[in-house]
Amino acid sequence: MAVTVTFVGAGDAFGSGGRFNTCIMVDGAGVRFTIDFGATSLTALNKLGIAHNSIDAVLLTHMHGDHFGGLPFMLLDAMLGAKRDRPLTIAGPKNLEARIGAALDALFPGSSARAAKFPINYVELAVGQANDVLGLTVTPVAAKHTPQTDPTALRVAVDDKIVSYSGDGEWTPELTQASRDADLFIAECYFHDRAVKGHMSYPDIQANRAAFAAKRMILTHLGPDMLANREDVEDDCAEDGLVITL
Repeated sequence: MAVTVTFVGAGDAFGSGGRFNTCIMVDGAGVRFTIDFGATSLTALNKLGIAHNSIDAVLLTHMHGDHFGGLPFMLLDAMLGAKRDRPLTIAGPKNLEARIGAALDALFPGSSARAAKFPINYVELAVGQANDVLGLTVTPVAAKHTPQTDPTALRVAVDDKIVSYSGDGEWTPELTQASRDADLFIAECYFHDRAVKGHMSYPDIQANRAAFAAKRMILTHLGPDMLANREDVEDDCAEDGLVITL
Protein backbone atom coordinates (compact mmCIF):
# COMPACT_ATOMS: atom_id res chain seq x y z
CA MET A 1 0.00 0.00 0.00
CA ALA A 2 1.43 3.39 -0.99
CA VAL A 3 2.40 5.95 1.61
CA THR A 4 3.01 9.53 0.47
CA VAL A 5 5.43 11.93 2.13
CA THR A 6 5.17 15.66 1.37
CA PHE A 7 7.83 18.11 2.50
CA VAL A 8 5.57 21.02 3.34
CA GLY A 9 8.63 22.74 4.78
CA ALA A 10 12.25 21.58 4.45
CA GLY A 11 14.13 24.60 5.79
CA ASP A 12 16.16 25.48 8.85
CA ALA A 13 15.07 27.73 11.71
CA PHE A 14 15.94 30.95 9.89
CA GLY A 15 14.38 30.46 6.47
CA SER A 16 17.68 29.98 4.65
CA GLY A 17 17.16 29.92 0.90
CA GLY A 18 13.59 31.16 1.36
CA ARG A 19 12.49 27.79 2.73
CA PHE A 20 9.72 27.10 5.21
CA ASN A 21 10.32 25.58 8.65
CA THR A 22 10.11 21.83 9.18
CA CYS A 23 6.76 20.23 8.41
CA ILE A 24 6.68 16.73 6.93
CA MET A 25 3.21 15.47 5.98
CA VAL A 26 2.56 11.75 5.64
CA ASP A 27 -0.55 10.21 4.06
CA GLY A 28 -1.39 6.62 4.86
CA ALA A 29 -4.48 4.63 3.90
CA GLY A 30 -6.63 6.08 6.66
CA VAL A 31 -4.61 8.79 8.38
CA ARG A 32 -2.87 12.06 7.52
CA PHE A 33 -0.28 13.34 9.96
CA THR A 34 2.65 15.68 10.09
CA ILE A 35 6.00 15.24 11.74
CA ASP A 36 6.66 18.66 13.28
CA PHE A 37 4.81 21.87 12.53
CA GLY A 38 7.24 24.78 12.46
CA ALA A 39 6.33 28.44 12.75
CA THR A 40 5.75 28.93 9.01
CA SER A 41 3.80 25.71 8.45
CA LEU A 42 0.34 27.24 8.11
CA THR A 43 1.60 29.53 5.35
CA ALA A 44 3.38 26.61 3.67
CA LEU A 45 0.24 24.46 3.73
CA ASN A 46 -1.80 27.30 2.25
CA LYS A 47 0.76 27.73 -0.54
CA LEU A 48 0.34 24.04 -1.41
CA GLY A 49 -3.46 24.26 -1.21
CA ILE A 50 -3.65 21.80 1.69
CA ALA A 51 -6.34 22.40 4.31
CA HIS A 52 -4.95 22.03 7.81
CA ASN A 53 -8.34 20.69 8.89
CA SER A 54 -7.48 17.56 6.89
CA ILE A 55 -4.63 16.69 9.29
CA ASP A 56 -5.50 14.04 11.87
CA ALA A 57 -2.37 14.25 14.01
CA VAL A 58 0.81 16.24 14.57
CA LEU A 59 3.84 14.37 15.92
CA LEU A 60 6.55 16.57 17.44
CA THR A 61 10.25 15.74 17.69
CA HIS A 62 11.09 18.55 20.14
CA MET A 63 9.96 21.90 21.43
CA HIS A 64 11.83 24.47 19.33
CA GLY A 65 9.77 27.07 17.48
CA ASP A 66 10.86 25.97 14.02
CA HIS A 67 9.45 22.53 14.83
CA PHE A 68 6.25 23.31 16.76
CA GLY A 69 5.72 27.08 16.56
CA GLY A 70 3.04 26.90 13.87
CA LEU A 71 0.62 25.06 16.13
CA PRO A 72 -0.76 28.18 17.89
CA PHE A 73 -1.66 29.65 14.49
CA MET A 74 -3.19 26.38 13.30
CA LEU A 75 -5.22 25.91 16.49
CA LEU A 76 -6.51 29.46 16.53
CA ASP A 77 -7.55 29.32 12.88
CA ALA A 78 -9.15 25.92 13.48
CA MET A 79 -11.26 27.53 16.21
CA LEU A 80 -12.10 30.84 14.53
CA GLY A 81 -11.68 30.67 10.76
CA ALA A 82 -11.50 27.13 9.45
CA LYS A 83 -14.19 25.95 11.91
CA ARG A 84 -12.68 22.53 12.50
CA ASP A 85 -15.26 19.99 13.66
CA ARG A 86 -13.17 16.80 13.87
CA PRO A 87 -10.67 15.59 16.47
CA LEU A 88 -7.01 16.57 16.38
CA THR A 89 -4.25 14.59 18.09
CA ILE A 90 -0.99 16.28 19.07
CA ALA A 91 1.76 13.95 20.28
CA GLY A 92 5.20 14.89 21.55
CA PRO A 93 7.42 15.48 24.58
CA LYS A 94 6.42 15.76 28.23
CA ASN A 95 4.26 18.65 29.48
CA LEU A 96 3.03 19.01 25.91
CA GLU A 97 -0.36 20.59 26.56
CA ALA A 98 1.05 23.17 28.98
CA ARG A 99 3.86 24.12 26.62
CA ILE A 100 1.55 24.60 23.66
CA GLY A 101 -0.84 26.56 25.87
CA ALA A 102 2.04 28.83 26.93
CA ALA A 103 2.97 29.38 23.29
CA LEU A 104 -0.64 30.26 22.48
CA ASP A 105 -0.74 32.83 25.27
CA ALA A 106 2.64 34.28 24.32
CA LEU A 107 1.56 34.86 20.72
CA PHE A 108 -2.15 35.52 21.27
CA PRO A 109 -2.71 36.48 24.94
CA GLY A 110 -5.82 34.90 26.37
CA SER A 111 -6.12 32.29 23.65
CA SER A 112 -5.40 29.29 25.86
CA ALA A 113 -8.62 29.99 27.73
CA ARG A 114 -10.67 29.70 24.54
CA ALA A 115 -12.52 26.39 24.42
CA ALA A 116 -12.17 24.55 21.13
CA LYS A 117 -15.34 23.16 19.61
CA PHE A 118 -13.47 20.08 18.48
CA PRO A 119 -11.64 17.49 20.61
CA ILE A 120 -7.89 18.01 21.04
CA ASN A 121 -6.09 14.93 22.30
CA TYR A 122 -2.60 15.53 23.72
CA VAL A 123 -0.36 12.45 23.88
CA GLU A 124 2.97 12.53 25.71
CA LEU A 125 5.20 10.07 23.91
CA ALA A 126 7.24 7.65 26.00
CA VAL A 127 10.85 7.75 24.78
CA GLY A 128 12.33 4.39 23.80
CA GLN A 129 8.92 2.75 23.63
CA ALA A 130 6.37 2.05 20.92
CA ASN A 131 3.40 4.42 21.30
CA ASP A 132 0.05 3.93 19.58
CA VAL A 133 -1.21 7.17 18.03
CA LEU A 134 -4.33 6.74 15.88
CA GLY A 135 -3.11 3.30 14.82
CA LEU A 136 0.39 4.56 14.03
CA THR A 137 3.29 3.01 15.93
CA VAL A 138 5.43 5.95 17.01
CA THR A 139 8.79 5.23 18.64
CA PRO A 140 10.81 8.22 19.87
CA VAL A 141 14.58 7.81 20.29
CA ALA A 142 16.51 10.24 22.47
CA ALA A 143 18.52 12.81 20.49
CA LYS A 144 21.45 15.06 21.43
CA HIS A 145 20.16 18.59 21.02
CA THR A 146 19.12 21.41 23.39
CA PRO A 147 18.08 19.44 26.51
CA GLN A 148 15.27 21.82 27.48
CA THR A 149 13.43 20.88 24.27
CA ASP A 150 13.29 17.15 25.14
CA PRO A 151 14.72 16.24 21.72
CA THR A 152 13.97 12.98 19.95
CA ALA A 153 14.20 11.25 16.62
CA LEU A 154 10.93 9.63 15.55
CA ARG A 155 10.33 6.27 13.90
CA VAL A 156 6.77 5.92 12.63
CA ALA A 157 5.15 2.75 11.30
CA VAL A 158 2.31 3.70 8.97
CA ASP A 159 0.52 0.92 7.10
CA ASP A 160 3.35 -1.36 5.93
CA LYS A 161 5.99 1.39 5.72
CA ILE A 162 8.47 2.95 8.14
CA VAL A 163 9.12 6.69 7.98
CA SER A 164 11.77 8.01 10.33
CA TYR A 165 13.14 11.46 11.01
CA SER A 166 16.25 12.37 12.96
CA GLY A 167 14.79 15.60 14.33
CA ASP A 168 17.52 18.04 15.32
CA GLY A 169 20.59 16.58 16.97
CA GLU A 170 24.20 15.55 16.73
CA TRP A 171 25.21 12.15 15.43
CA THR A 172 24.81 9.45 18.08
CA PRO A 173 24.73 5.65 17.64
CA GLU A 174 21.13 5.72 18.92
CA LEU A 175 20.03 7.30 15.64
CA THR A 176 20.38 3.92 13.98
CA GLN A 177 17.50 2.68 16.16
CA ALA A 178 15.25 5.11 14.30
CA SER A 179 16.73 4.70 10.84
CA ARG A 180 17.48 0.98 10.49
CA ASP A 181 15.45 -0.65 7.68
CA ALA A 182 13.23 2.45 7.36
CA ASP A 183 11.61 2.88 3.97
CA LEU A 184 12.54 6.55 4.29
CA PHE A 185 14.99 8.11 6.74
CA ILE A 186 14.90 11.90 6.79
CA ALA A 187 18.16 13.24 8.22
CA GLU A 188 18.82 16.82 9.21
CA CYS A 189 22.10 18.14 7.84
CA TYR A 190 22.73 21.72 8.86
CA PHE A 191 26.35 22.34 7.83
CA HIS A 192 28.44 21.11 4.92
CA ASP A 193 32.00 20.83 6.17
CA ARG A 194 32.20 21.59 9.88
CA ALA A 195 30.79 20.21 13.08
CA VAL A 196 28.24 22.26 14.98
CA LYS A 197 26.86 21.54 18.43
CA GLY A 198 23.37 20.10 18.43
CA HIS A 199 23.16 19.28 14.71
CA MET A 200 24.52 16.91 12.11
CA SER A 201 26.79 18.10 9.33
CA TYR A 202 27.58 16.47 6.00
CA PRO A 203 30.71 14.66 7.28
CA ASP A 204 28.42 12.93 9.81
CA ILE A 205 26.17 11.77 6.98
CA GLN A 206 29.10 10.53 4.91
CA ALA A 207 30.70 8.69 7.82
CA ASN A 208 27.51 6.98 8.96
CA ARG A 209 25.54 6.41 5.76
CA ALA A 210 25.94 2.63 6.02
CA ALA A 211 25.15 2.63 9.74
CA PHE A 212 21.81 4.36 9.14
CA ALA A 213 20.87 1.28 7.06
CA ALA A 214 17.71 2.83 5.63
CA LYS A 215 16.25 1.87 2.27
CA ARG A 216 16.24 5.52 1.26
CA MET A 217 17.65 8.65 2.88
CA ILE A 218 16.97 12.30 2.18
CA LEU A 219 18.62 15.31 3.80
CA THR A 220 16.68 18.27 5.18
CA HIS A 221 17.07 21.34 7.46
CA LEU A 222 19.90 22.60 5.23
CA GLY A 223 21.64 25.77 6.38
CA PRO A 224 23.28 28.39 4.13
CA ASP A 225 26.55 26.45 4.07
CA MET A 226 24.84 23.28 2.83
CA LEU A 227 22.76 25.16 0.27
CA ALA A 228 25.88 26.81 -1.13
CA ASN A 229 27.55 23.41 -1.60
CA ARG A 230 24.61 21.41 -2.96
CA GLU A 231 26.56 20.41 -6.08
CA ASP A 232 29.08 18.58 -3.89
CA VAL A 233 26.38 16.58 -2.03
CA GLU A 234 25.72 13.12 -3.44
CA ASP A 235 22.65 12.45 -1.30
CA ASP A 236 19.10 13.51 -2.14
CA CYS A 237 18.06 16.78 -0.49
CA ALA A 238 14.53 17.85 0.32
CA GLU A 239 12.86 20.91 -1.19
CA ASP A 240 9.66 22.62 -0.09
CA GLY A 241 6.79 20.86 -1.86
CA LEU A 242 8.71 17.68 -2.67
CA VAL A 243 6.44 14.61 -2.74
CA ILE A 244 7.80 11.06 -2.31
CA THR A 245 5.70 7.90 -2.74
CA LEU A 246 6.86 4.84 -0.81
